Amino acid sequence: MSDPYERSAEYLDIMIAEAWEPLAPALAEVLSVVRDGAGAVVDLGAGSGRGVRVICDALPQVPVLAVEPSAAMRAVLLARVHEDGELRKRVTVVPGDCASTDWPDGVHAVVALNVIGHLPPVQRRALWNRAARQLAPGGVLVFNVTPPFAPTEVERVRMAHVAIGELEYEGWASARPSGADEITWHMDYEVLRQGQVLAGASAEYRWWVATEDALAAEAAEAGLTLRRAGDPVLGLCVLERVSTTSSQWLI
Repeated sequence: MSDPYERSAEYLDIMIAEAWEPLAPALAEVLSVVRDGAGAVVDLGAGSGRGVRVICDALPQVPVLAVEPSAAMRAVLLARVHEDGELRKRVTVVPGDCASTDWPDGVHAVVALNVIGHLPPVQRRALWNRAARQLAPGGVLVFNVTPPFAPTEVERVRMAHVAIGELEYEGWASARPSGADEITWHMDYEVLRQGQVLAGASAEYRWWVATEDALAAEAAEAGLTLRRAGDPVLGLCVLERVSTTSSQWLI
């Protein structure tokens, strides 16, 4: 299988830094009220490891299984884990995806940020069912839902601009419908000096779209209840296998 991140991994970590500024504390808040337990946390599609660091800070001592299918992204992830002595003790980086990677039973939490759109409906439902079986009582599956929620065209827009040293890095995104419930994202990355493009890369990947209500209905079939968390703009959703009496983090 081709890896759409093989060409873009050089740029992605710096491009997503700004998006993680509000997302990190929202994720930390959700995890901080998860019932204490001995189970691990599984980070699906761990990418460059920004979520891994948030998980480890929010849940001290809890082991983390960081699952990432892209070899290019794992290189960044492993570097981030290796440079921190505490992360090296607690984080295991595994090559694999939602379908191919084994989890232990009694998982404390599953984090799947910026992942659900990569999964076709059959694989999404498999994930909900697996979480329902393997989450510990009180455990949660955390994911996010971002627009568009239906197959539609997205005009080209600059999603990120970062200055590092004498160079500037830009990321551009556009999308087109490519199926009854999917779109294809086209991403362009450019390296500039004083407005002149020095280097760049482009990548495309499939993305399955669904509304939050549709995802909630799918999860309910597996026995999971969906709640929203944090600022609605973030699209952060929490699935629970059992009901809770606390709503301090819900809106």
